[in-house]
Amino acid sequence: MSLEALTITSAGGRTSAQFVPGANMVCCSLKHDGVEWLAQRRGVATYAEAGKTMGIPLLYPWANRLGRFGYEAAGKTVVLDETDPRIPRDSQGLPIHGVIPGLLNWEVVDGTSASAVEARLEWASAELLELFPYPHEVEFDAGLSDGQLTIAITVRASGGVPVPVSFGCHPYLRMASAPRDTWEVELAASRRLVLDGRGIPTGEREPVTEARVKLGDTSWDTPLDGLTQPTRFSVTGGGAKLTVAFRTGYEFAQVFAPAGENFICF
Repeated sequence: MSLEALTITSAGGRTSAQFVPGANMVCCSLKHDGVEWLAQRRGVATYAEAGKTMGIPLLYPWANRLGRFGYEAAGKTVVLDETDPRIPRDSQGLPIHGVIPGLLNWEVVDGTSASAVEARLEWASAELLELFPYPHEVEFDAGLSDGQLTIAITVRASGGVPVPVSFGCHPYLRMASAPRDTWEVELAASRRLVLDGRGIPTGEREPVTEARVKLGDTSWDTPLDGLTQPTRFSVTGGGAKLTVAFRTGYEFAQVFAPAGENFICF
């Protein structure tokens, strides 16, 4: 498993990003005017080997927790092994965020420009189909302009059966010049999903009463729906603002900002 990163740079030279094809195309660095805007936490190696998220991870083939070691989707019933080391687990031992990123080694397409990268993944091996039995291909496209990174994910079925779609990117954003308790967050959603004690949605929803909140010392691990259009989540602090804009295909969001940690994810 190679953890070598490739770098793309905006045409204006102010913004750069690094991606690791051997760790599920995680974006491990995003700099603008020399400032790092991503929380790198435990680093790429720990992410690849144990699924400890950082940077901008692609949570694949599912994002967030499963309520048990198994699932039903697209006419198939899948039973997962509770001892399988290929499946990351949350703090309560539930399967979370698909498979260990080091299993997913992407092929970078030649001829990509200096400000963009394209990569492809075939979900066709017996090892991957055991965990998610839906043959398909995934295309990853990332492009940079000054101050803006755009990522697009395309999934194409390749085995004559429908492919469930439940993935997402989850950027770990940090405000380098401001303490966490001063950050101001803008939420682009009208409802939050009520969770049980394991962090699994109960099916109930509550209204989001404030679209703009101070992060303070509160802890967030909150799924949202009823997304406003256009869907733009943001965090502001120290005179800087970072915005995550959802393009198409996303009906849910997850805000993750544990107390005591200097990052927020949308």
